Amino acid sequence: MARRRYAVVGTGSRAERHVRAIAVEHAETCELVAFADVNRTRMDVHNERLAGLGVEPVPAYDAAGFRRMLDEQRVDVVVVTTVDRFHDTYIVGALDAGRDVVTEKPMTTDVPSAVKILDAVQRNDGNVTVTFNYRYNPIHEKVRALLADGAVGEIGSVHFEWLLDTRHGADYFRRWHRDKANSGGLMVHKATHHFDLLNWWVGSVPETVYAHGRLFFYGEENGKRHGYSHDERFTIDLERDAWLKKLYLDARHEDGYRRDQNPFAPGVSIEDDMSVLVRYASGANLTYHLTAYSPWEGYRLMVNGSRGRLELEVVENSWVSGQHPAVHGVSANPEQGWATLSVQRLFERREEIPLEHGGDGHGGADQRMVDALYGPAGQQDPLGRRATHRDGVLSLLTGFAANRSFETGGPVRVADLIDLR
Repeated sequence: MARRRYAVVGTGSRAERHVRAIAVEHAETCELVAFADVNRTRMDVHNERLAGLGVEPVPAYDAAGFRRMLDEQRVDVVVVTTVDRFHDTYIVGALDAGRDVVTEKPMTTDVPSAVKILDAVQRNDGNVTVTFNYRYNPIHEKVRALLADGAVGEIGSVHFEWLLDTRHGADYFRRWHRDKANSGGLMVHKATHHFDLLNWWVGSVPETVYAHGRLFFYGEENGKRHGYSHDERFTIDLERDAWLKKLYLDARHEDGYRRDQNPFAPGVSIEDDMSVLVRYASGANLTYHLTAYSPWEGYRLMVNGSRGRLELEVVENSWVSGQHPAVHGVSANPEQGWATLSVQRLFERREEIPLEHGGDGHGGADQRMVDALYGPAGQQDPLGRRATHRDGVLSLLTGFAANRSFETGGPVRVADLIDLR
């Protein structure tokens, strides 16, 4: 069977996991044939890494040569790992050229772009896969299986709290994500993960959203008020990480992009403290909170049902030690963490559920995801982990509606943004 030919568009750090999976780990089913980016130095860095892995370098195209690349390299699948605001450009371009797409989350950043993607899928009968790696975390798979099997009966309500610590959370305020025009804010860029998990776990879709959000901790004024404006514990030294230095510091002369901005410098237009209420089509209610300046990192999930209650607590790291910030998701945090999952049925004692810990890369989820995406065709997927363009849009709708609610101060009907019927 012929190998599928892949091109990766956008060669920042997020691309590396896809590049390695395609070119090295699954070379029997995949072939990496090209890169495209606005920055040639970054493409050269990825080719240098490939050479170190014993893989031939691939042609590097300027972003303006995207369509020419598709034809010259006979690309079957485009992997989109650009800045979020440009996802729709390459997804739609690939679909209109008759190619399949694998895109990093979020699929896009605003309603008009989401509609463009939906229209392109429909007119081309295209195939878009969104890389929701959290679905592949063994703990999240266990929650999905328990709820699908009726462990708590019919779901009545859910509470979900997510805490980003001052290493990981601050990183969104150092990079291009700090500009809402680039990322859609954390309600889109980060919470798309969480809202996708909730849609998947609850087995329903959002109908009405009401939210409050503000910039409380990061940004210029808050840095001055809280005394963190020039606190070195919030800095990242690209010179101390050979990979980041090559990929960003040494590439800065081409596009001026700074990976290491001060999170308390001017220019932050996203929120760091957000509360959301959601009503699902099933009738279930959600309370959700995202904090981006916590002393520890992790999340808590509580699901109340007609037969009992499920509780999950994941502590990814119990504190921030002040060590040089790691690239989130690539390796496990150096500080201690743990996870507990329990189900308590009505009139019964609490039952602790044994958990599988997957290791590095989002609890092992990254490796499991790329194995499923780029491995042999026909793999079984009984939990429905592989996410389509529809899942991508559904994960965005809560965030889009939350952003609208931040602006209006009132509830938002999801169908008024995009009606998927």
